[in-house]
Amino acid sequence: MPYVSQPSTDHAAPTRQRGFTLIELMIVLVIVGIVASIAYPSYTRYAQKSLRTDAHAALMQAASALERCNTQSYTYADCDDVPTTSPEGHYAIDVSTGDDNGGYTLTAETDRDDGCDGALTLDARGRQAPEACW
Repeated sequence: MPYVSQPSTDHAAPTRQRGFTLIELMIVLVIVGIVASIAYPSYTRYAQKSLRTDAHAALMQAASALERCNTQSYTYADCDDVPTTSPEGHYAIDVSTGDDNGGYTLTAETDRDDGCDGALTLDARGRQAPEACW
């Protein structure tokens, strides 16, 4: 039997374009914005806390150096090997000796935002200030 062409009943069906609609993109942007607004403050607190850790390490190293010096010379005033910067270099360490009790006060200051209102301090009695930053 010879092949007879059948009339086509298949009309050109409209093809659907692939992609995202404007509404879908706006919903994604809103979700990303909400996640970012939650994550950014948490990240900021984490960065501030890690920055303060540098100050804590510096103050503890300086206190150890002062105590070693005191065990050798019985005074804090003649100590020359006290570090003046933090290990990461974010803080400047200031040493004040000869307070009323014959001890010392260490102060760590930075120009970066570490989340504290003032400088971090540590004295010969182990008092740490401001308390919220330790």
